[in-house]
Amino acid sequence: MSAPDGSPVGAERSIGQLFASATTEMSALVHDEIALAKAQLKQDVKRGAMSGGAFSVAGGVLLFSLPMLNFALAYGIRTWSDWNLAVCFLLSFAANVLVALVLALIGVVFAKKAQKGKGPQKVAASVKETAGVLQNAKPHPRPGNDNKALEERVRETKAIEAVARSTS
Repeated sequence: MSAPDGSPVGAERSIGQLFASATTEMSALVHDEIALAKAQLKQDVKRGAMSGGAFSVAGGVLLFSLPMLNFALAYGIRTWSDWNLAVCFLLSFAANVLVALVLALIGVVFAKKAQKGKGPQKVAASVKETAGVLQNAKPHPRPGNDNKALEERVRETKAIEAVARSTS
């Protein structure tokens, strides 16, 4: 198993490697959050489109079917019963209004689902939480002997450089 930068897990990594690893992981996190926001927004838009489509169909049914359906239904009722033709036309109109109301109710249901979604707001809250955690993050203090080891490495490096310069 290895870290994102390719070094083995548990091996000492330099501050630069740690910073590069953290930057890579933060970048991946931000990209994932953006992808999640897009997916949730797409779902909310789809629900809104379904709602708009249902309302449009309800209006179309009410508008375009009234003349033909009213005549056909009214004359059908008149044929089956001996009621007055005006009453038959009123019953035909009431049936069309009932169909339009059912379709409008379907549109209302989808509109309420689209309003409840609020997908990007969830992602925005998650991003704010992540930013808050990162702002409060502080590096762990190193024990005193690590500073001595670091100073010793610097002295060794300078000694090696001095020897290299004197031999060249």
